[in-house]
Amino acid sequence: MFKIIKKADIALFVLLILIGLGLSWWSLASGTQGQKVVVTVDGKLYGTYSLVENQTVEIRQRGRLNKITIKDETVQMSYSDCRNQVCVKDGKISRTNQSIVCLPNKVMVEITGGEEDFDAISN
Repeated sequence: MFKIIKKADIALFVLLILIGLGLSWWSLASGTQGQKVVVTVDGKLYGTYSLVENQTVEIRQRGRLNKITIKDETVQMSYSDCRNQVCVKDGKISRTNQSIVCLPNKVMVEITGGEEDFDAISN
């Protein structure tokens, strides 16, 4: 009979698991403490808010409601009237390049750094 799983297959599997865990840790550990919250609705900028100032932002559009709570330098989607509630269950975020998306209501909350990002500077 033929052996289906060989030692090399097991070693490759373990190596892939270790690489996946390493990349997951790196993606979670990378990013700095954010300073601004950028909210877009249907792909258009809705507002930019300071991550330092505690506040609640209500987004009402097309009969839909989302509430975003900024508190203690974190942001979360505290309420949404969408059916699946994935955006509410995402919890709090605080680091750059993290985001919360409510697909049914087309609302995206993203954390950015304080400085502007430029691809190029021209005169």
